[in-house]
Amino acid sequence: MQQATQAHNSPAPPDLDTDVLILGAGPGGCSAALRLGALGIRPIILEKAVFPRDKVCGDALSGKVMRTLERLDMDLADRVRRDAGIRPSWGVIFVAPGGKALRVPFKSGTGSTEAPGALLPRLRFDDLLFQAVRGTGTATVLQGAHARSITRTATGWAVDLNSTVTEHPARITCRSLLDASGAHSTFARQFGGLTMEPRHHAAGVRAYYQGLTGLDPQGAIELHFLKDLLPGYLWVFPLANGLANVGLGVRSDIVRKRHLDLKAELERSITEHPTLRDRFRSAARIGPIQGMGLPMATKRRKISGERYLLIGDAAHLIDPFTGEGISHAMISGLHAADVMAEALAANDLSARRLRAYDTRVWQRLGQELAISARLQRMADQAWLFDLVVDRATRNPALADTISCMFNDMDLRAKLRRPGFYMDLMMGRGGKV
Repeated sequence: MQQATQAHNSPAPPDLDTDVLILGAGPGGCSAALRLGALGIRPIILEKAVFPRDKVCGDALSGKVMRTLERLDMDLADRVRRDAGIRPSWGVIFVAPGGKALRVPFKSGTGSTEAPGALLPRLRFDDLLFQAVRGTGTATVLQGAHARSITRTATGWAVDLNSTVTEHPARITCRSLLDASGAHSTFARQFGGLTMEPRHHAAGVRAYYQGLTGLDPQGAIELHFLKDLLPGYLWVFPLANGLANVGLGVRSDIVRKRHLDLKAELERSITEHPTLRDRFRSAARIGPIQGMGLPMATKRRKISGERYLLIGDAAHLIDPFTGEGISHAMISGLHAADVMAEALAANDLSARRLRAYDTRVWQRLGQELAISARLQRMADQAWLFDLVVDRATRNPALADTISCMFNDMDLRAKLRRPGFYMDLMMGRGGKV
């Protein structure tokens, strides 16, 4: 009883103050923290979960993820590549609405023996990044706590916490804030004005399966463009140890219009669709089917303001065609750290100064995302997908062009030109 009384009467932890507070310790938040630490700035990271924690995702790591890791920390990139749970990926298999499949190998760098892509569950990948941040000792990390309220002050922000950890303070004050808290960010909605727009948002579900047959031995990911899901698709990503990440994503306005139950659609597709049912006949689902929201970059939004920057999913930066979000979170996290460090050094955290972040992010990702938005709109045409896959299976030059699309933006941009599809229909696919 005496010990309990002493604990009850112990003084509350003092409030914390920092130049930079990061909301969220996912890939975007951790990338920003690692970069800030390298620049001599010690942020505080506020994370509502306790690591290791899962994140509903497709679990695919693109070449952009690996290159960004190398830019952040070569040792960390090597640890990810050597992780026992990683599965190298050498390509993608497109399955057209008509059922014909096109295998497209990823192009690796000249002389490289490393696979351009990889597959690793987010439970593991995110923990590797999180432990790297903790290992540097250049950030204060608060797990198991989230912001109960955030208010502007004369010198920045005041964040009141909800936490079950007695050692956590009740409040954090900061000069600037980086919001990497994900697709359902309260801060991005309240202060950044980014709301969920069904036309620019997708809903997705995913589950893990064991015993699925026909998985590619080189770790190629599968994208099945089923007529009932267009312009969305069903994916099959082969993980290590015979596990597969299987899911589907559909634009939210279409989900509403068609009254789709995505969990039911996933189960129906794998048990009834001709290209999938035999492969799933003996497969067992491991765990539940889980849902996710995907705020897509189908239009440019303002992602900065006075004393704040939005990162990754909180900034609605998910690729609208491929669904990729990890690399964009990490890339925007790097730019956010650089811009905020420069602004702190200049003692200027105005909205005008921080607009440099928007400029850098859109210079890096803008063209790619604009092309993806165009491709997403085209993906609604089943006949066009069937045509592209049919021509490419018979035309090696066209298949090579599509392969290069994943790494070469100039070639990828050709898919926007009406002349590209005219060439296809005229049988001139090699002249792209």
